Amino acid sequence: MIDKKEIEHLKAIAETGNITEAAAKLQEKLKSLDETPLNIAITGESGSGKSSFVNVILGLRDDAEGAAATGVIETTMEPKAYSHPTLPNVKLWDLPGIGKPDFQADNYLKQVNFNSYDFFIIIASQRFTSHHASLAREIHKMGKKFYYVHSHVDNDLKGEKRKSNFNKERTLNQIRENCIKNLRELGEASPRVFLISNWEPADYDFQLLQETLANELNGEKRHVFILALPNISAKIVEKKKAELQERIWEAALVSCAIGALPIPGFSLVCDVVILMSRMSLFCKYLGLDEESLTNLARQVDKPVEELKSVIQKSPLASTITKDFVMSLLSKYFVPVLGSLAGGALSLGTTYYMLKSFLDDAAEDAKKVL
Repeated sequence: MIDKKEIEHLKAIAETGNITEAAAKLQEKLKSLDETPLNIAITGESGSGKSSFVNVILGLRDDAEGAAATGVIETTMEPKAYSHPTLPNVKLWDLPGIGKPDFQADNYLKQVNFNSYDFFIIIASQRFTSHHASLAREIHKMGKKFYYVHSHVDNDLKGEKRKSNFNKERTLNQIRENCIKNLRELGEASPRVFLISNWEPADYDFQLLQETLANELNGEKRHVFILALPNISAKIVEKKKAELQERIWEAALVSCAIGALPIPGFSLVCDVVILMSRMSLFCKYLGLDEESLTNLARQVDKPVEELKSVIQKSPLASTITKDFVMSLLSKYFVPVLGSLAGGALSLGTTYYMLKSFLDDAAEDAKKVL
């Protein structure tokens, strides 16, 4: 997380008597750890629901500020990036439609700056066409991953529900098999198709798609992708909690290394910075901040105060201040003089406090859901 050289650099700054500057450097480093870039390209024919899909991932209503423009006609004329509200380093790119008669997959990829994206989501609201398949082949040739998504599956089910022998699971399997058969006829050897509804993201294959993307990304990209997922189910909250849990040890080890430095007051100042930084981010990733709660309230047409009323154990991200952390630390013995014992106690205190805080925040995030 932070290597020995960086800790030595912090020590050198602190030894000059400027503990505040050293703590500021530590805070800057902690922030940069969550800035791994992730660029996701969303493409498909006009009217297939590309822009609405972008908004679902961002956790925004179609008419919210910062949302991708939607409409019954093509609204995306050139690649447009939409930053995640909590993780601005995560960008979803709404690409122009691919349905024009003179569409050429190789030219299209050059026009939309193919190399800018980590992977592609190819969306169709009805049948997959030769445009989708030829685009997928070109993406594959260039060494990137792509995923077929059939949107508007809720509309497909509406017509079938009128039949007396309607069976939801059987109908979904038939739709999926038909999409796969269609793509095989277009030259795809073993296509995978995810059925989703932009209006019902907690249903159908939306979570399966998210799990597949997470499993096929590696390292920091996977970590950032999971944290960027919309909080639409308890399962996603648990996935986020597991990712954040892994980072607690790293923060505790940094606290330990700094706590062992023989500089009076330095350990305490840095522990406060580490705890403030991590706790604030835990709340933001789990949707326990003003912006996330306001967006969610708009999506579900409820007063934001109603959502806040079930948050009982955690503060909102904006209220995690130095005074708040100091009040928590006052319940524990935190050494202000560096020593080996000081390092060990800093590790234990930081780990315990972050773990307890994360447990409470995840529980409150589920209550909001």
